[in-house]
Amino acid sequence: MDYTNNFEYKRINIVGTSSSGKTMFSKALSTILGINYIEMDEIFWGPNWYWPSDKEFFSNLRKVLKNNDSWILDGNYTRTIPIKWEKVELVIWLDYSFNSTLLQALKRSIIRSFTKEELWVGTGNRESFKKSFFSKDSIILWTVKTHKNVRRKYEKFMNDTNYSSIKFLRLRSPKESKIFLKILNHYT
Repeated sequence: MDYTNNFEYKRINIVGTSSSGKTMFSKALSTILGINYIEMDEIFWGPNWYWPSDKEFFSNLRKVLKNNDSWILDGNYTRTIPIKWEKVELVIWLDYSFNSTLLQALKRSIIRSFTKEELWVGTGNRESFKKSFFSKDSIILWTVKTHKNVRRKYEKFMNDTNYSSIKFLRLRSPKESKIFLKILNHYT
């Protein structure tokens, strides 16, 4: 993929397993390209960990995408592919090793457990040590359970002729992602 002046993508979805660094990467890419950053978790999660119906979630996602001509969309939510990939031009897959993502999940959970930062403004949603390490809803457990399946899923999507109009970029390590952003920043 050409990272020079020909990088003209305006609708980009960043995907990858939990704790792969989608948010940090997406925000950096948004800054470099001057394109709106949209976090799917922020659209999904309501106050006090409210879990919306798919109908409600899909409607909210459609509204956000419709109101933005260009976007960096941070998130998986496979069931939303018909919505988010309808106009997507590029999917960047952060396909990092299991060890890398597990280490990131551990670090992130420890930090968030101590800082008690609100994850999405106005929701009151915060991670706790108990939720992160001793709950069936643990992001660490989720990362362990889903890493292999996420990899299989995106390998399949990359080779699926139904998505042949979409460009896919697979970045296999945090180092490769940093190099990509650095080169792109230099040429834009």
